[in-house]
Amino acid sequence: MAAPADIREGCEHYKRGCLLKAPCCGKFYVCRLCHDNNENHQMDRFKVKEVQCTKCKQLQQTRQVCEGCSNIFGEYYCDICHLFDKDKKQYHCENCGICRIGPKEDFFHCTKCNLCLALSLQGKHKCIENVSRQNCPICMEDIHTSRVGAHVLPCGHLLHRTCYEEMLKGGYRCPLCMHSALDMTSYWKELDDEVAQTPMPPEYQNMTVEILCNDCSARSMVPFHILGMKCLSCASYNTAQDGKKHVLNQPQ
Repeated sequence: MAAPADIREGCEHYKRGCLLKAPCCGKFYVCRLCHDNNENHQMDRFKVKEVQCTKCKQLQQTRQVCEGCSNIFGEYYCDICHLFDKDKKQYHCENCGICRIGPKEDFFHCTKCNLCLALSLQGKHKCIENVSRQNCPICMEDIHTSRVGAHVLPCGHLLHRTCYEEMLKGGYRCPLCMHSALDMTSYWKELDDEVAQTPMPPEYQNMTVEILCNDCSARSMVPFHILGMKCLSCASYNTAQDGKKHVLNQPQ
């Protein structure tokens, strides 16, 4: 085989030495993403049967090495997904039905979530059936087949990793269930101090309100405070007012 450095061609998505012949329209593109960005329909990569070598231009059945000039089409090749790319420790997951970036030994397939997850999450994540088959609730684009990795929130919902990082710039709650998307313990302690140092005006000091906690779903009757109202069950300030304000009886 030629050295990997011979793979000179590609696109912004993949480095490969061939063009795919789209089974839908017969046009040649470096990858399905380039095709989909330029056409009004999507390419089914599983149905790709032919590729064209970028070096000698020979059209041939899908394979890893050109039958004409021995040009390597991809250091990694999957004959199911017809994926050609640089070696990124990829592996094909039969349960996911697509290739994932590995190494394989660092991941496991959760049969309920129907997704490959890091071994560090095995037995430590909340399962939601077929959660990866839902679109990202922020960008509304596919998660399961996306080249962008998925981030698993404590509530079990998935976001694209990039969408998660962008979300944290302006908030901390899951956009689907409003559960805290990360460990907020240290921030709640800071908020405890702020609340203690910020007494409410006299007309509000005897006012209580019923709240619902977005983190543990408990209901509490707590003193009203403009900075936040703390759940009596789990100490979270990720709460919402769930009733009218009540004024306690004034001491005689």
